[in-house]
Amino acid sequence: MLPPPPPRQPPPPARTARSGVRLQRAFLRGPLGVLRALQLLAGAAFWVTIATSRYQGPVHFALFVSVLFWLLTLGLYFLTLLGKHPLVPVLGSRWLVVNVAHDLLAAALYGAATAIMIDQTQRHSYCNLKNYQMPCAYRAFLAAAVCGGLCLGLYLLSALYGCCRRYQGEQEVA
Repeated sequence: MLPPPPPRQPPPPARTARSGVRLQRAFLRGPLGVLRALQLLAGAAFWVTIATSRYQGPVHFALFVSVLFWLLTLGLYFLTLLGKHPLVPVLGSRWLVVNVAHDLLAAALYGAATAIMIDQTQRHSYCNLKNYQMPCAYRAFLAAAVCGGLCLGLYLLSALYGCCRRYQGEQEVA
């Protein structure tokens, strides 16, 4: 007769998918979290305003800048909010510097996009007359120029905030 098999070890407890994801409430409530949310709102207003109007020429560049930085900001926001930025190869260990570089580049390109929208607004100012009947993108371009200026200011503020944190010796965003 064979001896009974040795008792089996219980399997290790299964890790749930939620155990690795923790919401970073300090980031969400902090200045950079609020600035990122405002950047996402203003950026969406900028590109939706342009996309719903008749546009051509250099306005394509402004639309490209706004959509590109809206998507990049969305990625930075959620990676930081979920605490997953250390998983980003090479850049995860320098997350504050990456955020500042992103903000400075976004500010520079939003400055160019805003200048384009101001120029297009001035070029279409002829149709801002009271009884003008033809379709005109003047108001859309004006709204986009205002949103672009707002985006420029928000990105400059977040770059300044990140630089101040870096100067204080901080390594983390929040």
